[in-house]
Amino acid sequence: MSLQMVTVSNNIALIQPGFSLMNFDGQVFFFGQKGWPKRSCPTGVFHLDVKHNHVKLKPTIFSKDSCYLPPLRYPATCTFKGNLESEKHQYIIHGGKTPNNELSDKIYVMSIVCKNNKRVTFRCTEKDLVGDVPEARYGHSINVVYSRGKSMGVLFGGRSYMPSTHRTTEKWNSVADCLPHVFLVDFEFGCATSYILPELQDGLSFHVSIAKNDTIYILGGHSLANNIRPANLYRIRVDLPLGSPAVNCTVLPGGISVSSAILTQTNKDEFVIVGGYQLENQKRMICNIISLEDNKIEIREMETPDWTPDIKHSKIWFGSNMGNGTVFLGIPGDNKQVVSEAFYFYTLKCAEDDTNEEQTTFTNSQTSTEDPGDSTPFEDSEEFCFSAEANSFDGDDEFDTYNEDDEEDESETGYWITCCSTCDVDINTWVPFYSTELNKPAMIYCSHGDGHWVHAQCMDLAERTLIHLSAGSNKYYCNEHVEIARALHTPQRVLPLKKPPMKSLRKKGSGKILTPAKKSFLRRLFD
Repeated sequence: MSLQMVTVSNNIALIQPGFSLMNFDGQVFFFGQKGWPKRSCPTGVFHLDVKHNHVKLKPTIFSKDSCYLPPLRYPATCTFKGNLESEKHQYIIHGGKTPNNELSDKIYVMSIVCKNNKRVTFRCTEKDLVGDVPEARYGHSINVVYSRGKSMGVLFGGRSYMPSTHRTTEKWNSVADCLPHVFLVDFEFGCATSYILPELQDGLSFHVSIAKNDTIYILGGHSLANNIRPANLYRIRVDLPLGSPAVNCTVLPGGISVSSAILTQTNKDEFVIVGGYQLENQKRMICNIISLEDNKIEIREMETPDWTPDIKHSKIWFGSNMGNGTVFLGIPGDNKQVVSEAFYFYTLKCAEDDTNEEQTTFTNSQTSTEDPGDSTPFEDSEEFCFSAEANSFDGDDEFDTYNEDDEEDESETGYWITCCSTCDVDINTWVPFYSTELNKPAMIYCSHGDGHWVHAQCMDLAERTLIHLSAGSNKYYCNEHVEIARALHTPQRVLPLKKPPMKSLRKKGSGKILTPAKKSFLRRLFD
Protein backbone atom coordinates (compact mmCIF):
# COMPACT_ATOMS: atom_id res chain seq x y z
CA MET A 1 0.00 0.00 0.00
CA SER A 2 1.30 3.41 -0.99
CA LEU A 3 0.28 6.60 0.84
CA GLN A 4 1.02 9.92 -0.87
CA MET A 5 0.13 13.45 0.20
CA VAL A 6 -1.39 15.57 -2.56
CA THR A 7 -1.71 19.33 -2.88
CA VAL A 8 -4.96 20.94 -3.93
CA SER A 9 -5.33 24.25 -5.74
CA ASN A 10 -6.89 27.22 -3.95
CA ASN A 11 -10.33 25.64 -4.43
CA ILE A 12 -9.63 23.39 -1.48
CA ALA A 13 -12.70 24.65 0.42
CA LEU A 14 -14.94 22.87 -2.07
CA ILE A 15 -13.95 19.47 -0.68
CA GLN A 16 -15.83 18.89 2.56
CA PRO A 17 -16.87 15.75 4.47
CA GLY A 18 -19.73 13.95 2.74
CA PHE A 19 -18.56 14.24 -0.88
CA SER A 20 -18.66 11.41 -3.42
CA LEU A 21 -16.38 10.37 -6.26
CA MET A 22 -17.51 8.78 -9.53
CA ASN A 23 -15.17 6.91 -11.85
CA PHE A 24 -16.15 7.01 -15.54
CA ASP A 25 -13.71 4.98 -17.65
CA GLY A 26 -10.74 5.95 -15.50
CA GLN A 27 -11.70 9.61 -15.08
CA VAL A 28 -12.67 10.62 -11.55
CA PHE A 29 -15.36 13.21 -10.88
CA PHE A 30 -16.11 15.06 -7.66
CA PHE A 31 -19.70 15.57 -6.48
CA GLY A 32 -21.21 16.91 -3.28
CA GLN A 33 -19.64 20.25 -2.46
CA LYS A 34 -20.72 22.13 0.65
CA GLY A 35 -22.95 24.98 -0.53
CA TRP A 36 -24.95 25.72 -3.65
CA PRO A 37 -23.09 25.77 -6.98
CA LYS A 38 -22.41 29.16 -8.52
CA ARG A 39 -21.50 30.43 -11.97
CA SER A 40 -18.02 28.90 -11.94
CA CYS A 41 -19.59 25.44 -12.17
CA PRO A 42 -23.42 25.43 -12.13
CA THR A 43 -23.52 21.63 -12.28
CA GLY A 44 -21.61 21.17 -9.01
CA VAL A 45 -19.73 18.27 -10.65
CA PHE A 46 -15.97 18.63 -11.17
CA HIS A 47 -13.34 16.55 -12.89
CA LEU A 48 -10.87 15.56 -10.16
CA ASP A 49 -7.64 15.68 -12.12
CA VAL A 50 -4.65 14.30 -10.22
CA LYS A 51 -1.25 14.76 -11.85
CA HIS A 52 2.13 14.66 -10.17
CA ASN A 53 0.52 14.65 -6.72
CA HIS A 54 -1.38 17.85 -7.51
CA VAL A 55 -5.20 18.02 -7.67
CA LYS A 56 -7.17 20.31 -9.95
CA LEU A 57 -10.95 20.60 -9.98
CA LYS A 58 -12.18 21.28 -13.49
CA PRO A 59 -15.84 22.25 -14.11
CA THR A 60 -18.07 19.98 -16.15
CA ILE A 61 -21.29 20.79 -18.00
CA PHE A 62 -24.68 19.12 -18.39
CA SER A 63 -26.56 18.51 -21.63
CA LYS A 64 -29.60 20.67 -22.41
CA ASP A 65 -32.00 17.81 -21.69
CA SER A 66 -30.60 17.27 -18.17
CA CYS A 67 -32.57 17.90 -14.99
CA TYR A 68 -31.33 20.01 -12.10
CA LEU A 69 -29.02 18.10 -9.73
CA PRO A 70 -28.49 19.72 -6.32
CA PRO A 71 -25.21 19.15 -4.49
CA LEU A 72 -25.87 16.21 -2.18
CA ARG A 73 -23.64 15.12 0.67
CA TYR A 74 -23.72 11.61 2.14
CA PRO A 75 -25.86 10.17 -0.69
CA ALA A 76 -25.93 6.53 -1.80
CA THR A 77 -24.26 5.92 -5.15
CA CYS A 78 -23.55 2.89 -7.31
CA THR A 79 -22.69 1.99 -10.87
CA PHE A 80 -25.31 0.60 -13.22
CA LYS A 81 -25.13 -0.92 -16.68
CA GLY A 82 -28.15 -0.47 -18.92
CA ASN A 83 -29.14 -2.35 -22.03
CA LEU A 84 -28.28 0.41 -24.52
CA GLU A 85 -24.76 1.30 -25.61
CA SER A 86 -25.26 4.84 -24.25
CA GLU A 87 -26.18 3.30 -20.90
CA LYS A 88 -23.06 1.15 -20.67
CA HIS A 89 -21.71 3.06 -17.68
CA GLN A 90 -24.02 5.04 -15.44
CA TYR A 91 -24.15 6.14 -11.82
CA ILE A 92 -27.23 5.99 -9.62
CA ILE A 93 -27.52 8.70 -6.94
CA HIS A 94 -30.16 8.53 -4.21
CA GLY A 95 -30.84 10.65 -1.14
CA GLY A 96 -28.32 12.83 0.62
CA LYS A 97 -28.28 16.26 2.26
CA THR A 98 -28.78 19.51 0.38
CA PRO A 99 -26.93 22.67 1.45
CA ASN A 100 -30.12 23.68 3.31
CA ASN A 101 -29.79 20.50 5.40
CA GLU A 102 -32.90 19.13 3.74
CA LEU A 103 -32.93 15.43 2.86
CA SER A 104 -33.56 14.26 -0.67
CA ASP A 105 -35.76 11.31 -1.64
CA LYS A 106 -35.04 11.52 -5.37
CA ILE A 107 -33.13 9.15 -7.64
CA TYR A 108 -30.84 10.56 -10.33
CA VAL A 109 -29.04 8.76 -13.16
CA MET A 110 -25.73 10.20 -14.35
CA SER A 111 -24.13 9.31 -17.68
CA ILE A 112 -21.57 10.84 -20.06
CA VAL A 113 -22.90 11.95 -23.43
CA CYS A 114 -19.82 13.71 -24.78
CA LYS A 115 -16.17 13.64 -23.84
CA ASN A 116 -13.07 15.21 -25.33
CA ASN A 117 -9.66 16.17 -24.03
CA LYS A 118 -10.89 19.49 -22.61
CA ARG A 119 -14.35 18.95 -21.16
CA VAL A 120 -16.95 16.36 -20.29
CA THR A 121 -20.69 16.69 -20.84
CA PHE A 122 -23.02 14.77 -18.52
CA ARG A 123 -26.66 13.92 -18.83
CA CYS A 124 -28.60 13.79 -15.56
CA THR A 125 -32.14 12.44 -15.43
CA GLU A 126 -34.49 12.07 -12.50
CA LYS A 127 -36.36 8.80 -11.99
CA ASP A 128 -39.90 9.01 -10.66
CA LEU A 129 -40.85 6.16 -8.31
CA VAL A 130 -44.22 4.65 -7.46
CA GLY A 131 -45.16 2.05 -4.88
CA ASP A 132 -43.22 1.82 -1.61
CA VAL A 133 -41.12 4.92 -2.19
CA PRO A 134 -38.17 5.10 0.27
CA GLU A 135 -38.26 8.14 2.54
CA ALA A 136 -35.65 10.85 2.27
CA ARG A 137 -32.42 9.73 3.95
CA TYR A 138 -28.64 9.89 4.01
CA GLY A 139 -25.81 7.58 5.09
CA HIS A 140 -27.45 4.58 3.38
CA SER A 141 -26.45 2.28 0.52
CA ILE A 142 -27.80 1.42 -2.90
CA ASN A 143 -26.57 -1.46 -5.05
CA VAL A 144 -27.57 -3.20 -8.26
CA VAL A 145 -28.02 -6.98 -8.44
CA TYR A 146 -28.26 -9.08 -11.61
CA SER A 147 -30.32 -12.26 -11.77
CA ARG A 148 -31.76 -14.26 -14.66
CA GLY A 149 -30.86 -11.57 -17.19
CA LYS A 150 -32.58 -8.82 -15.21
CA SER A 151 -31.32 -6.12 -12.87
CA MET A 152 -32.75 -4.51 -9.75
CA GLY A 153 -31.64 -1.78 -7.36
CA VAL A 154 -31.41 -2.64 -3.65
CA LEU A 155 -31.60 0.16 -1.08
CA PHE A 156 -30.97 -0.27 2.64
CA GLY A 157 -30.28 1.67 5.83
CA GLY A 158 -29.59 5.30 6.49
CA ARG A 159 -30.86 8.09 8.71
CA SER A 160 -33.75 10.50 8.34
CA TYR A 161 -35.25 13.35 10.29
CA MET A 162 -37.67 12.47 13.03
CA PRO A 163 -41.38 12.63 12.10
CA SER A 164 -42.81 16.14 12.14
CA THR A 165 -45.04 15.22 15.07
CA HIS A 166 -41.95 14.54 17.20
CA ARG A 167 -39.81 17.47 16.08
CA THR A 168 -39.42 20.45 18.38
CA THR A 169 -37.73 23.80 17.93
CA GLU A 170 -34.77 22.75 20.07
CA LYS A 171 -34.36 19.42 18.27
CA TRP A 172 -35.58 20.30 14.81
CA ASN A 173 -32.63 18.66 13.06
CA SER A 174 -32.61 15.51 15.20
CA VAL A 175 -32.24 12.35 13.14
CA ALA A 176 -33.15 8.72 13.72
CA ASP A 177 -32.33 5.38 12.11
CA CYS A 178 -34.51 4.46 9.16
CA LEU A 179 -36.50 1.28 9.57
CA PRO A 180 -34.45 -1.80 8.56
CA HIS A 181 -36.48 -2.40 5.41
CA VAL A 182 -34.97 -3.56 2.14
CA PHE A 183 -36.26 -1.75 -0.96
CA LEU A 184 -36.13 -3.21 -4.45
CA VAL A 185 -36.16 -0.51 -7.12
CA ASP A 186 -36.88 -1.23 -10.78
CA PHE A 187 -35.06 1.53 -12.65
CA GLU A 188 -36.76 0.70 -15.95
CA PHE A 189 -40.38 1.01 -14.76
CA GLY A 190 -39.83 3.16 -11.67
CA CYS A 191 -41.42 0.72 -9.22
CA ALA A 192 -40.26 0.35 -5.60
CA THR A 193 -41.19 -2.47 -3.23
CA SER A 194 -40.39 -2.75 0.47
CA TYR A 195 -39.42 -6.03 2.16
CA ILE A 196 -39.27 -6.77 5.89
CA LEU A 197 -36.66 -9.40 6.69
CA PRO A 198 -36.68 -10.90 10.22
CA GLU A 199 -32.87 -11.10 10.32
CA LEU A 200 -32.61 -7.30 10.09
CA GLN A 201 -33.77 -5.99 13.45
CA ASP A 202 -32.01 -2.64 13.85
CA GLY A 203 -31.52 0.27 11.53
CA LEU A 204 -27.96 0.82 10.29
CA SER A 205 -26.21 3.72 8.65
CA PHE A 206 -22.73 4.36 7.25
CA HIS A 207 -22.20 0.66 6.66
CA VAL A 208 -20.21 -1.08 3.94
CA SER A 209 -22.05 -2.83 1.11
CA ILE A 210 -20.62 -5.06 -1.60
CA ALA A 211 -22.65 -6.39 -4.53
CA LYS A 212 -21.75 -9.29 -6.78
CA ASN A 213 -24.21 -10.90 -9.20
CA ASP A 214 -27.43 -11.55 -7.22
CA THR A 215 -25.91 -11.09 -3.74
CA ILE A 216 -25.22 -8.12 -1.48
CA TYR A 217 -23.09 -8.22 1.65
CA ILE A 218 -23.81 -5.70 4.43
CA LEU A 219 -20.90 -5.16 6.80
CA GLY A 220 -20.64 -3.10 10.00
CA GLY A 221 -22.50 0.18 10.33
CA HIS A 222 -23.68 2.39 13.16
CA SER A 223 -26.95 1.98 15.07
CA LEU A 224 -27.96 5.42 16.27
CA ALA A 225 -30.71 4.10 18.55
CA ASN A 226 -28.26 1.91 20.50
CA ASN A 227 -25.14 3.97 19.77
CA ILE A 228 -23.18 0.86 18.86
CA ARG A 229 -21.22 -0.41 15.87
CA PRO A 230 -22.18 -4.09 15.82
CA ALA A 231 -19.86 -6.57 14.14
CA ASN A 232 -22.62 -7.62 11.74
CA LEU A 233 -22.27 -9.41 8.44
CA TYR A 234 -25.42 -9.99 6.40
CA ARG A 235 -25.87 -11.67 3.04
CA ILE A 236 -28.93 -10.56 1.08
CA ARG A 237 -29.76 -12.63 -1.99
CA VAL A 238 -32.25 -11.48 -4.62
CA ASP A 239 -33.82 -13.86 -7.13
CA LEU A 240 -35.60 -12.30 -10.12
CA PRO A 241 -37.84 -14.90 -11.75
CA LEU A 242 -40.71 -14.06 -14.12
CA GLY A 243 -43.05 -13.46 -11.18
CA SER A 244 -42.43 -11.65 -7.95
CA PRO A 245 -38.82 -11.27 -6.73
CA ALA A 246 -37.62 -13.45 -3.86
CA VAL A 247 -35.48 -11.78 -1.19
CA ASN A 248 -33.80 -13.63 1.68
CA CYS A 249 -31.22 -12.66 4.28
CA THR A 250 -28.62 -14.75 6.10
CA VAL A 251 -26.58 -13.74 9.14
CA LEU A 252 -22.95 -14.76 8.64
CA PRO A 253 -20.13 -15.00 11.20
CA GLY A 254 -16.85 -13.16 10.97
CA GLY A 255 -18.04 -9.56 10.75
CA ILE A 256 -16.11 -6.52 11.95
CA SER A 257 -17.12 -3.48 13.96
CA VAL A 258 -16.68 -0.43 11.72
CA SER A 259 -18.64 2.53 10.41
CA SER A 260 -17.91 5.06 7.68
CA ALA A 261 -15.27 2.85 6.09
CA ILE A 262 -14.24 3.24 2.45
CA LEU A 263 -14.26 0.26 0.11
CA THR A 264 -12.14 -0.05 -3.01
CA GLN A 265 -11.72 -2.96 -5.41
CA THR A 266 -8.26 -4.27 -6.16
CA ASN A 267 -9.06 -7.18 -8.47
CA LYS A 268 -12.04 -9.21 -9.68
CA ASP A 269 -12.84 -10.90 -6.38
CA GLU A 270 -10.89 -8.82 -3.88
CA PHE A 271 -11.70 -5.61 -2.01
CA VAL A 272 -9.94 -3.49 0.60
CA ILE A 273 -11.61 -1.70 3.52
CA VAL A 274 -9.86 1.53 4.58
CA GLY A 275 -10.58 4.01 7.35
CA GLY A 276 -13.74 4.41 9.35
CA TYR A 277 -14.41 4.40 13.08
CA GLN A 278 -14.55 1.63 15.65
CA LEU A 279 -15.75 3.91 18.48
CA GLU A 280 -17.37 7.34 18.63
CA ASN A 281 -14.07 9.25 18.73
CA GLN A 282 -11.65 6.53 17.75
CA LYS A 283 -10.57 5.97 14.18
CA ARG A 284 -10.04 2.46 12.87
CA MET A 285 -6.46 2.36 11.66
CA ILE A 286 -6.55 -1.31 10.59
CA CYS A 287 -7.22 -2.25 6.95
CA ASN A 288 -8.91 -5.44 5.82
CA ILE A 289 -9.00 -7.53 2.66
CA ILE A 290 -12.35 -9.00 1.61
CA SER A 291 -12.31 -11.95 -0.76
CA LEU A 292 -15.40 -13.22 -2.59
CA GLU A 293 -14.95 -16.67 -4.05
CA ASP A 294 -17.40 -19.52 -4.67
CA ASN A 295 -20.27 -17.61 -3.04
CA LYS A 296 -18.22 -17.25 0.13
CA ILE A 297 -16.84 -14.18 1.85
CA GLU A 298 -13.57 -14.05 3.77
CA ILE A 299 -12.35 -11.04 5.78
CA ARG A 300 -8.76 -10.82 6.97
CA GLU A 301 -6.41 -8.13 8.20
CA MET A 302 -3.71 -6.80 5.92
CA GLU A 303 -0.57 -4.77 6.31
CA THR A 304 -1.32 -1.35 7.73
CA PRO A 305 -0.20 1.64 5.67
CA ASP A 306 2.54 3.85 7.04
CA TRP A 307 0.16 6.48 8.38
CA THR A 308 1.63 9.95 8.86
CA PRO A 309 1.61 11.56 12.34
CA ASP A 310 -1.05 14.03 11.15
CA ILE A 311 -3.36 11.17 10.20
CA LYS A 312 -2.71 9.29 13.41
CA HIS A 313 -3.51 12.26 15.64
CA SER A 314 -6.48 13.69 13.74
CA LYS A 315 -9.87 13.18 15.37
CA ILE A 316 -11.77 12.64 12.13
CA TRP A 317 -11.01 11.60 8.60
CA PHE A 318 -13.11 11.24 5.50
CA GLY A 319 -12.80 10.29 1.87
CA SER A 320 -14.13 8.26 -1.04
CA ASN A 321 -13.21 5.55 -3.50
CA MET A 322 -11.45 6.80 -6.64
CA GLY A 323 -11.67 3.41 -8.33
CA ASN A 324 -8.87 1.17 -9.53
CA GLY A 325 -7.84 0.34 -5.98
CA THR A 326 -7.19 3.95 -4.91
CA VAL A 327 -8.73 5.91 -2.04
CA PHE A 328 -8.88 9.69 -1.61
CA LEU A 329 -8.52 10.69 2.07
CA GLY A 330 -8.86 13.99 3.92
CA ILE A 331 -8.10 15.15 7.45
CA PRO A 332 -8.61 18.55 9.17
CA GLY A 333 -5.76 21.05 9.01
CA ASP A 334 -3.67 22.02 12.01
CA ASN A 335 -5.41 24.99 13.60
CA LYS A 336 -2.35 25.71 15.76
CA GLN A 337 -0.48 27.13 12.80
CA VAL A 338 -0.79 30.81 11.89
CA VAL A 339 -1.60 29.90 8.30
CA SER A 340 -3.06 26.45 7.81
CA GLU A 341 -5.19 24.64 5.27
CA ALA A 342 -8.73 23.67 6.17
CA PHE A 343 -7.96 20.07 5.17
CA TYR A 344 -4.99 17.97 4.09
CA PHE A 345 -5.49 15.30 1.45
CA TYR A 346 -3.84 12.00 0.58
CA THR A 347 -4.17 9.23 -1.96
CA LEU A 348 -3.80 5.66 -0.76
CA LYS A 349 -3.07 3.13 -3.49
CA CYS A 350 -4.11 -0.36 -2.44
CA ALA A 351 -3.58 -2.12 -5.78
CA GLU A 352 -0.86 -2.54 -8.34
CA ASP A 353 -0.71 -0.18 -11.32
CA ASP A 354 -2.12 -2.80 -13.70
CA THR A 355 -5.55 -2.81 -12.05
CA ASN A 356 -8.09 -3.67 -14.70
CA GLU A 357 -10.93 -1.19 -15.19
CA GLU A 358 -13.38 -4.08 -15.52
CA GLN A 359 -12.76 -4.90 -11.88
CA THR A 360 -15.02 -2.02 -10.85
CA THR A 361 -18.01 -3.92 -12.20
CA PHE A 362 -18.83 -5.35 -8.79
CA THR A 363 -17.98 -2.34 -6.64
CA ASN A 364 -21.06 -0.47 -5.63
CA SER A 365 -22.32 1.89 -2.98
CA GLN A 366 -20.36 2.88 0.05
CA THR A 367 -20.81 6.11 1.93
CA SER A 368 -17.68 8.22 2.15
CA THR A 369 -17.75 9.08 5.83
CA GLU A 370 -19.94 9.27 8.86
CA ASP A 371 -21.69 12.60 9.27
CA PRO A 372 -19.63 14.54 11.83
CA GLY A 373 -22.43 17.05 12.35
CA ASP A 374 -23.72 15.52 15.57
CA SER A 375 -20.42 15.57 17.45
CA THR A 376 -17.83 17.82 15.79
CA PRO A 377 -17.67 21.50 14.86
CA PHE A 378 -16.79 20.82 11.23
CA GLU A 379 -20.43 20.46 10.21
CA ASP A 380 -22.14 23.81 10.82
CA SER A 381 -24.93 25.93 9.43
CA GLU A 382 -22.65 28.26 7.48
CA GLU A 383 -22.66 26.76 4.01
CA PHE A 384 -19.69 27.50 1.79
CA CYS A 385 -20.60 29.62 -1.22
CA PHE A 386 -18.54 30.72 -4.20
CA SER A 387 -19.07 32.46 -7.50
CA ALA A 388 -16.98 33.36 -10.53
CA GLU A 389 -17.32 33.42 -14.26
CA ALA A 390 -16.85 30.04 -15.86
CA ASN A 391 -13.44 29.65 -17.43
CA SER A 392 -13.14 28.76 -21.06
CA PHE A 393 -12.70 25.10 -21.85
CA ASP A 394 -11.06 25.83 -25.16
CA GLY A 395 -7.95 27.51 -23.81
CA ASP A 396 -4.86 26.20 -22.20
CA ASP A 397 -5.18 23.53 -19.54
CA GLU A 398 -4.21 26.03 -16.87
CA PHE A 399 -7.32 28.13 -17.53
CA ASP A 400 -10.08 25.54 -17.24
CA THR A 401 -9.49 25.02 -13.53
CA TYR A 402 -11.68 26.62 -10.90
CA ASN A 403 -9.81 29.48 -9.23
CA GLU A 404 -11.16 30.84 -5.97
CA ASP A 405 -9.11 34.05 -6.35
CA ASP A 406 -11.19 34.93 -9.40
CA GLU A 407 -14.38 35.01 -7.34
CA GLU A 408 -16.38 38.21 -7.17
CA ASP A 409 -18.47 39.28 -4.22
CA GLU A 410 -21.90 37.90 -4.95
CA SER A 411 -23.47 40.39 -2.54
CA GLU A 412 -22.43 43.21 -4.88
CA THR A 413 -23.70 41.66 -8.09
CA GLY A 414 -27.33 42.19 -7.11
CA TYR A 415 -28.77 38.69 -6.97
CA TRP A 416 -28.94 38.54 -3.18
CA ILE A 417 -30.21 42.04 -2.47
CA THR A 418 -33.29 42.84 -0.41
CA CYS A 419 -35.43 43.84 -3.35
CA CYS A 420 -38.55 44.88 -1.40
CA SER A 421 -39.97 45.05 2.10
CA THR A 422 -41.30 41.48 1.84
CA CYS A 423 -38.20 39.97 0.19
CA ASP A 424 -37.22 36.59 1.68
CA VAL A 425 -34.52 35.50 -0.80
CA ASP A 426 -31.41 34.48 1.13
CA ILE A 427 -28.16 33.19 -0.37
CA ASN A 428 -27.90 30.41 2.23
CA THR A 429 -31.45 29.08 1.96
CA TRP A 430 -32.51 29.85 -1.62
CA VAL A 431 -33.57 26.97 -3.87
CA PRO A 432 -34.68 27.19 -7.53
CA PHE A 433 -38.35 28.16 -7.91
CA TYR A 434 -38.75 28.55 -11.67
CA SER A 435 -37.69 25.91 -14.18
CA THR A 436 -35.42 28.51 -15.81
CA GLU A 437 -33.42 29.01 -12.60
CA LEU A 438 -30.25 27.04 -11.92
CA ASN A 439 -27.81 28.72 -9.54
CA LYS A 440 -29.30 32.16 -8.91
CA PRO A 441 -32.77 33.66 -8.55
CA ALA A 442 -34.58 35.07 -11.56
CA MET A 443 -34.77 38.87 -11.51
CA ILE A 444 -36.71 41.45 -13.49
CA TYR A 445 -36.07 45.16 -14.00
CA CYS A 446 -38.51 47.72 -12.60
CA SER A 447 -38.60 50.85 -14.77
CA HIS A 448 -39.69 53.24 -12.02
CA GLY A 449 -37.44 56.29 -11.64
CA ASP A 450 -33.81 55.35 -12.17
CA GLY A 451 -34.83 51.70 -12.24
CA HIS A 452 -33.95 48.80 -9.97
CA TRP A 453 -33.96 45.00 -9.96
CA VAL A 454 -36.42 42.80 -8.06
CA HIS A 455 -36.76 39.04 -7.61
CA ALA A 456 -39.46 37.55 -9.79
CA GLN A 457 -40.49 35.19 -6.98
CA CYS A 458 -41.00 38.11 -4.57
CA MET A 459 -43.29 39.75 -7.13
CA ASP A 460 -45.42 36.56 -7.31
CA LEU A 461 -44.92 36.38 -11.06
CA ALA A 462 -46.15 33.29 -12.83
CA GLU A 463 -43.49 31.54 -14.89
CA ARG A 464 -45.39 32.19 -18.12
CA THR A 465 -45.60 35.90 -17.29
CA LEU A 466 -41.90 36.02 -16.42
CA ILE A 467 -40.92 34.42 -19.72
CA HIS A 468 -43.24 36.78 -21.63
CA LEU A 469 -41.77 39.86 -19.96
CA SER A 470 -38.21 38.63 -20.49
CA ALA A 471 -38.80 38.00 -24.18
CA GLY A 472 -40.63 41.27 -24.90
CA SER A 473 -39.72 44.94 -24.68
CA ASN A 474 -42.56 46.06 -22.42
CA LYS A 475 -41.72 48.03 -19.32
CA TYR A 476 -42.36 46.36 -15.99
CA TYR A 477 -43.15 47.97 -12.64
CA CYS A 478 -42.77 46.14 -9.34
CA ASN A 479 -45.59 45.72 -6.84
CA GLU A 480 -44.51 48.78 -4.85
CA HIS A 481 -44.39 51.12 -7.85
CA VAL A 482 -47.09 49.83 -10.16
CA GLU A 483 -49.77 52.18 -8.73
CA ILE A 484 -47.44 55.18 -9.04
CA ALA A 485 -46.67 54.20 -12.62
CA ARG A 486 -50.36 53.96 -13.44
CA ALA A 487 -50.98 57.43 -12.02
CA LEU A 488 -48.12 58.91 -14.03
CA HIS A 489 -48.91 57.17 -17.29
CA THR A 490 -52.70 57.69 -17.19
CA PRO A 491 -53.45 61.41 -17.87
CA GLN A 492 -56.43 63.05 -16.22
CA ARG A 493 -59.45 63.65 -18.41
CA VAL A 494 -59.55 67.21 -19.67
CA LEU A 495 -62.70 68.74 -21.15
CA PRO A 496 -62.22 70.10 -24.70
CA LEU A 497 -62.06 73.88 -25.09
CA LYS A 498 -65.19 75.56 -26.49
CA LYS A 499 -64.43 77.59 -29.62
CA PRO A 500 -66.94 80.27 -30.62
CA PRO A 501 -68.28 79.80 -34.15
CA MET A 502 -66.74 82.11 -36.67
CA LYS A 503 -69.39 84.09 -38.54
CA SER A 504 -68.70 84.23 -42.17
CA LEU A 505 -69.43 87.28 -44.17
CA ARG A 506 -70.67 86.36 -47.55
CA LYS A 507 -71.02 88.61 -50.55
CA LYS A 508 -74.60 88.82 -51.63
CA GLY A 509 -75.26 86.65 -54.57
CA SER A 510 -72.07 84.76 -53.99
CA GLY A 511 -71.64 81.44 -52.22
CA LYS A 512 -68.03 82.10 -51.45
CA ILE A 513 -66.70 82.73 -47.97
CA LEU A 514 -64.99 86.11 -47.55
CA THR A 515 -61.57 86.01 -46.03
CA PRO A 516 -60.55 88.61 -43.39
CA ALA A 517 -58.40 90.43 -45.94
CA LYS A 518 -61.28 90.71 -48.38
CA LYS A 519 -63.62 91.91 -45.63
CA SER A 520 -61.20 94.72 -44.68
CA PHE A 521 -60.90 95.76 -48.34
CA LEU A 522 -64.68 95.93 -48.82
CA ARG A 523 -65.14 98.05 -45.65
CA ARG A 524 -62.64 100.65 -46.92
CA LEU A 525 -64.27 100.58 -50.38
CA PHE A 526 -67.82 101.32 -49.19
CA ASP A 527 -66.83 103.87 -46.58
